[in-house]
Amino acid sequence: MSRLAIGRLRTLRPFAATRTPQPVPAGHPRVRVVGLRVERAGRVVLDQIDLRVRAGEVHALVGPNGAGKSTLLAAISGDLPAAAGRVEVDGLPQQSWSPVELAWRRAVLTQRNTLSFPFTVDEVVRMGRAPWAGRPEQEHDDAVVTDALQRCDIARFAARPYPALSGGEQARAALARVLAQRATTLLLDEPTAALDLRHQELVMRIARQRARAGDAVVIVLHDLALAGAYADTVTLIADGRVRAAGPPDVVLTAPLLSEVYRHDIEVVPHPRTELPLIVPNRSRPDRSHVGKEK
Repeated sequence: MSRLAIGRLRTLRPFAATRTPQPVPAGHPRVRVVGLRVERAGRVVLDQIDLRVRAGEVHALVGPNGAGKSTLLAAISGDLPAAAGRVEVDGLPQQSWSPVELAWRRAVLTQRNTLSFPFTVDEVVRMGRAPWAGRPEQEHDDAVVTDALQRCDIARFAARPYPALSGGEQARAALARVLAQRATTLLLDEPTAALDLRHQELVMRIARQRARAGDAVVIVLHDLALAGAYADTVTLIADGRVRAAGPPDVVLTAPLLSEVYRHDIEVVPHPRTELPLIVPNRSRPDRSHVGKEK
């Protein structure tokens, strides 16, 4: 996208939006979900969901496939309506904020980030600055974009077309766009799914850095060990309901995980760090026949 096109996009913002986010102390609720119920095609996907997302914390959402984690993230972001209950952002009902005011308060990384046009990586990341057009914060656009590119290890790809990147590189470019938005709450849906080990750790360190800076970070994870190592709070969802919520050592227990995932799961401390190692209980495979001539 050209700078002119980006500028035109920015002119769509409501001029009445003036309530910028204010700093809050660590532990202060940024998002509050009360009695949330979400339906799709007449089917209840989430029911009786209560959730608190606090400034300064990494909050992991975990659970089996189809549990409702991504649906919950979409409801928090405002992309899905609630059939019942409410979502509050910065102490007010979600609907109280204009689209731009909401964009100042939450940035969303979805599972799929496809583009049909050959925007460069720099242009994609720069899209994250659109909500700040016409404000003093716009003066920092170049510095913010450069910082996001560097943090996500994609600065060397800045001039490349986004569709030409690998899946993992696209995922990091999409994360950089979210970081460039400089919202006070980050909603990240499986940001590590397409990444190698090094970049999985990079993404989780970024989440921790944003939390230390005062942001609230909600992150959907399938890797339970990552949740145990990096999250302050873990919410375990199964069958559209919250099964447990609290610190990792309270939620990520072998009996509960084995029940929810319907598989025998072991949780053991790392011998050096004592962080939880969470693995399925496996039998050693019989490879005695390998290499033998028939």
